[in-house]
Amino acid sequence: MAIVKAVKVKMTAGRIADFQCPKDKTRTYLWCDEVKGLGVIATAAGAKSYIFQAKVKGKSMRLTIGDVGAWSIAIAQAEARRLQTVIDTGNDPRQVKAEKTAKQEANAAALVMQDARESVTLGLAWDEYLKARKPFWGARHYDDHVDAMQAGGVKRTRSHKMTEPGTLASLATVRLVDLTPEIVTEWAKVEGEKRPGRARLASRLLTVFLTWCAEYTAYRDIVKSNPAKSKAAREILGKPQKKNDALQREQLSAWFAAAKQIGNSVVSAYLQTLLLTGARTNELTAVRWADVDFQWNSLTIKDKVEGLRIIPLTPYVAHLLTALPRRSEWVFSSPTAESGHLTDPHAANYRVCAGAGLDVTLHGLRRSFASLCEWIEMPAGIAAQIQGHAPQGVREQHYIRRPLDLLRMWHVKIEAWILNEAGIEFVPVQAGLRVVA
Repeated sequence: MAIVKAVKVKMTAGRIADFQCPKDKTRTYLWCDEVKGLGVIATAAGAKSYIFQAKVKGKSMRLTIGDVGAWSIAIAQAEARRLQTVIDTGNDPRQVKAEKTAKQEANAAALVMQDARESVTLGLAWDEYLKARKPFWGARHYDDHVDAMQAGGVKRTRSHKMTEPGTLASLATVRLVDLTPEIVTEWAKVEGEKRPGRARLASRLLTVFLTWCAEYTAYRDIVKSNPAKSKAAREILGKPQKKNDALQREQLSAWFAAAKQIGNSVVSAYLQTLLLTGARTNELTAVRWADVDFQWNSLTIKDKVEGLRIIPLTPYVAHLLTALPRRSEWVFSSPTAESGHLTDPHAANYRVCAGAGLDVTLHGLRRSFASLCEWIEMPAGIAAQIQGHAPQGVREQHYIRRPLDLLRMWHVKIEAWILNEAGIEFVPVQAGLRVVA
């Protein structure tokens, strides 16, 4: 760009107002005699603006300062002096302006992002947390998180009642940035009064979730502490009562009688199998027919410790499973369940306990198996292996390798002992299995 040379004049308001572009030109210039490089450009369209013209690193440069109607002469002169100072320090005003604009845009974008992050509620972040962690969790652990935050108000499958909100549902609309120990403590007071067991579980889930937020890129700037680690909330929720429920020898007859009277054969078989195998509740509900080998009398169970474990298929359990309908891939199938198999047998167990006049949980049936094994002096390591407990001690971990037949010998013994104590006469025969009530 060539430098435009023209006569310089003292700029006044009147002179600028009278300055016009000739009809035979597209533009013309008026230059200031006080400030180097400052001028006014007038176009054929009637527009007039202050401009600044100079050389930067040997090349001509021209910048528009602004419309003469918006800028006073004094301010335009001050801007021209500033631009010249920038050049004198070895910088290009255009680059400086671009960098300033970029920085302003970056700051504005950062503010927008910060506002967006700070507007995120616990419920929205919870959904993102579940998506990120689902590949690393088991089905039950994932379901616990879903249940804790579910809004409720959905019609139940088997009744006209609506589902209740999850234990953390009341916190779903709270912004993460607003979550404080005081809010968590108030939540603990309400939920701890209604359902202390679930509230304690929800508190643990919330604590781990907030720890994840503090490490997650999107939220670590707004979650810098863990409000769920509140001493007051822990004291309110208290510690869980250690459960010692287990069926005693003399209670087996009443319990089996009540379990066999349930109208649903699948649930009845499930509860009896749960006691006779000592399995975990969800391990057994997820058993498929492909996991049952009637030829070699073995049962493959998904184990949370080892991944898979194979246990004996004892005669009476085989009899129970043989009688079940094969309406899907699941052994303990449920046409009304979304998963296709039993998911919550607690209600059925409550009915059995009520009918038998007992009080034992599903996990109590697992505890019962371990306790009843003592009556026949079953080696502790064998009972633990059948139940899927991690090996204890160096010898169990590194040296003992038991064949399935050894497990079967003891498993058949404890099954026969339990059935005898329950008053169930069961005679397995070669041609089939027969139960004498």
